[in-house]
Amino acid sequence: MAMLTDEMLLESYQMATKLQLDREFIALLLAEIHKRDLNKNVGSFLH
Repeated sequence: MAMLTDEMLLESYQMATKLQLDREFIALLLAEIHKRDLNKNVGSFLH
């Protein structure tokens, strides 16, 4: 995940949730978002 830019990570999360991809995959993306402390920048974007 380190190779993803913050923007790419957030876009990946948004698309994964929109397409209802595997919950474990979405959880990995969300964990990385929290690890990078990006959750405060996305507001209601996160579920």
